[in-house]
Amino acid sequence: MGYLKLDYLPYEEREPNTQYRDVLAAIMDRGQWSEVTRQGERAKTLLGVQMRFDILRDGFPLITERKIAFWRKAINELGAMINGVHTIEDFERWGVTWWGDWGTEAKCSKRGLPTGDIGPASYGPMFHDWPDFDGTPYNQFAHLVQQISEFPNDRTHVVSPWHSAGLARDSGRVNKATIAPCHGWVQVRILNGKLNLHMKQRSGDVPIGVPSNLVQYAALMLLLCDITGFEPGEYIHYIVDAHIYEGQMKYVEQMLEREPRRLPTIHFGPDVFEWSPPVPHDSDAIHKLHGELFVLSDYDPHEPISEIPVLP
Repeated sequence: MGYLKLDYLPYEEREPNTQYRDVLAAIMDRGQWSEVTRQGERAKTLLGVQMRFDILRDGFPLITERKIAFWRKAINELGAMINGVHTIEDFERWGVTWWGDWGTEAKCSKRGLPTGDIGPASYGPMFHDWPDFDGTPYNQFAHLVQQISEFPNDRTHVVSPWHSAGLARDSGRVNKATIAPCHGWVQVRILNGKLNLHMKQRSGDVPIGVPSNLVQYAALMLLLCDITGFEPGEYIHYIVDAHIYEGQMKYVEQMLEREPRRLPTIHFGPDVFEWSPPVPHDSDAIHKLHGELFVLSDYDPHEPISEIPVLP
């Protein structure tokens, strides 16, 4: 790892970025009402949403419609998952404190899991310990780096969090995760010397979850560029089911009233060589994804909105 120098377009030359607010507005204007969901509320849903960011030109996709102070924790969460984490205790060792509602005794016991364990079909085990055909664990992200390095022009640089047998809800089966993975379908494409990362998520709570997902996978893209030596291209984010819950709508309206602002700048920090993961599983560079790798500047968001409800 050389910690890539990122040559951004100067902040004052960037255009205000409206992609996130455009998604919010599109859901509000054209979304369809669902029935009451398992979370206990109706939601407005728009199917098939895309945002795309040329990071060095547009800035880093940390939204400005409200201040996201926990951006490092969002990166930590994906770093923990890449390292195989699947318990509340281990997430908290990574500084990630919002998984408690998915590790309750009620949610875990109905799936035959110990309290505090979100399950062997959750993100971490699927990313780090996918069962290979011989039964051994297959580390998807470590092999992604290896394949990009050996066969950069392939169209098969793909990671998936989805284990169908472990997540099926049909009659007679017990799913083995307290929440089905919402994000993490990653595909990398090297084109004209640039690394482009596509991330698809099956389901996106746009006011709450999606801002973290944008940060996580854009940071992953920059780390992959640093490890493999390719320049950053586009980060492209797809949401199959993009939704806003009924109780979130007044806060979305508040965000839509705010003027668009430019996206910020992020660099690798000067002291990253002194950092090591709290729960190391592997010495490979991809396992060092962590918020402390990065330093943020040029961030001029609107005021935070802490009241937006989170529905587990």
